[in-house]
Amino acid sequence: MTLCPIALAVGCKKCPMFTVCPLKGVIGDYKKTDDQPAKPPADKGR
Repeated sequence: MTLCPIALAVGCKKCPMFTVCPLKGVIGDYKKTDDQPAKPPADKGR
């Protein structure tokens, strides 16, 4: 749930305090890209 007014208006990454914000993942909309589960290898259809 996004509570930060800046994250609601423009998003976390466009905020001037993005690099120092300790709560961007808690009250903002920032999501780490490495938190995504890895895709399984594609089946080559043998």
